[in-house]
Amino acid sequence: MTNIDENKRIALNVSKAIMGGDWDALEKLLAADFTYDGDGMHFDRDEYIGFMQDLYLSMRDMKMEFPQVIAEGEFVSIRFTNPMKNLGKFMGAPATGKTIISQGIFIRQIRNSQVIKENQTTDLMGIMTQMGFGALLGYAIAVGLLKINPARPIRKSTADMKKLDDELKTKGK
Repeated sequence: MTNIDENKRIALNVSKAIMGGDWDALEKLLAADFTYDGDGMHFDRDEYIGFMQDLYLSMRDMKMEFPQVIAEGEFVSIRFTNPMKNLGKFMGAPATGKTIISQGIFIRQIRNSQVIKENQTTDLMGIMTQMGFGALLGYAIAVGLLKINPARPIRKSTADMKKLDDELKTKGK
């Protein structure tokens, strides 16, 4: 396996760990000094994991597809499409029960077999539009007009995530 192929594998495994709720695997894939910049947000490793845990809890049945994966040196660019069902509060908007499709691009930088940086752009307007007018209006007012900064994401323990995940699965039955 070439370094480029290994970097692609590592970059894709980040998304696979998130979709599978494997937080221990995600932590191992991210360097201790990992940083994330995307969609106007900046996170360190723990905040990123916390944000992805919140996403995992609010958007269920993720089936992320990767129609394009391009690598050069330390960088892997991934175009993604992610159908998922909105069953929990997301970015301040209540659950809709709707299946939505998220699309965007990650650029993950790999060094020493770990991701050290992720830049991302996601079609947030598309997500909010699919969730409905109330979500779109609320997001636009809070972020655009009132300049409200959301609370920093807090990483949950593996045990807490298992408990929250089990509660959601029970609620969904």
